[in-house]
Amino acid sequence: MPSTKRIERTAEPTVTCCASVTADALDEAEATELAALLKVLADPARLRLLSLISTAPNGEACACDLGEVVGRSQPTISHHLAMLVEAGLVTREQRGRWAWYRPVPAQLAAVRDALAP
Repeated sequence: MPSTKRIERTAEPTVTCCASVTADALDEAEATELAALLKVLADPARLRLLSLISTAPNGEACACDLGEVVGRSQPTISHHLAMLVEAGLVTREQRGRWAWYRPVPAQLAAVRDALAP
């Protein structure tokens, strides 16, 4: 029986974040949303993973290649990648045994714009 490959694509989230902190005063909901997103980015391992994924030659990176580069165990890498996916900063696609990650340019631009003067 031929093997079947299971491909699972995580849909790109709708970008709702974030109002600019310098354009107007943030309300409670906007501040909470932006703070949660920045909290995800505040971890050096996650920030490094996002950078590696965003600068990958093919525009995507396999989880199998990231652990050694970042110097963390595979379960730790998976945890950090799941947080990046949940924050909408990267998408995940399952290909066989491994997951592949791509940046979400619109979400990265929204974070940049929220912090721009």
